[in-house]
Amino acid sequence: MRRLDRRALAGFLVMAGAAQAQTTLTWEQVRERFRANNPTLAAGRLAVEEARATEIAASVGVEAFTDYRELFGRVRCVSIAVPTGFHYRVARDFIDAGIDVLVEKPLTADITEARELVRAAKANNVLLQVGHLERFNPAIRRLEGVIKDPKFVECHRLAPFVERGTDVDVVLDLMIHDIDVIASLVRAPVERVEAVGVPVLTDKPDIANARIKFANGCIANVTSSRVSLKRERKIRFFQPDAYISIDYDQRKAQIFYKPAPGAGWLDIRHETVEIKEGDALADEIESFLDCVGSRNLPLVGGAEALRALEIASTISSQL
Repeated sequence: MRRLDRRALAGFLVMAGAAQAQTTLTWEQVRERFRANNPTLAAGRLAVEEARATEIAASVGVEAFTDYRELFGRVRCVSIAVPTGFHYRVARDFIDAGIDVLVEKPLTADITEARELVRAAKANNVLLQVGHLERFNPAIRRLEGVIKDPKFVECHRLAPFVERGTDVDVVLDLMIHDIDVIASLVRAPVERVEAVGVPVLTDKPDIANARIKFANGCIANVTSSRVSLKRERKIRFFQPDAYISIDYDQRKAQIFYKPAPGAGWLDIRHETVEIKEGDALADEIESFLDCVGSRNLPLVGGAEALRALEIASTISSQL
């Protein structure tokens, strides 16, 4: 099928609460919208800021809406970034209307709702992509071919406190990024999970650690915190032929290759990989639009996001 014309109608549910706009945007405009407008949660309802929506729409010459349902029949696809508790309701409405959906991670806060969304997307023959952004991280994409059969994974994702995302615990807020990446590279069922978490500044766990054992013997030790003094995002893979360390923030990876049989430790080969700066968000949205036009399956579809959510839900249940 033909590639989707970038001028085709697309809807972005941009986050001055639940203000929406029907638009054709440049990637820079998309980035600005996502970064400038955080989701808000007020008294259990989406906070609609009509003035803010109008201001954003006017800045790029498009029309603003305060009810997302007004987009039905006007667009082929939408990007949804509302608070997690509203993912199911908003995404389900668009799916039932036959509109392809890119929804922020996690797919939903509730595993039953997530399974229902995946089922509904299949039944309505629409694309469902989930915003697990690290899959589009240049470091992960660069080293996918190097990371093979890891036996142990160590991961730290630490961040200073911000109010965004606190409608869910740190597992669904931050750890699920790494759960998705690890599951995509290990490619084996989970056998057992042990986890601990502590609420610090909210009524939900703000720091957590999980030890995940996979059926192929791989073990992942994953730590996430949203109450740290400094930001850190690192992941390390130990596999039979190599040790791979990735520093997302420094955009750098180090690979240590095991020497050939009979060689000594001095023969360990070391490689430093400088990762070119990229724009994972723009790549994610561009990939989604390509799938809308080609009808190819997305990199992170509903099934992949559901698997990550199932693991995350198991962890959260132990906190």
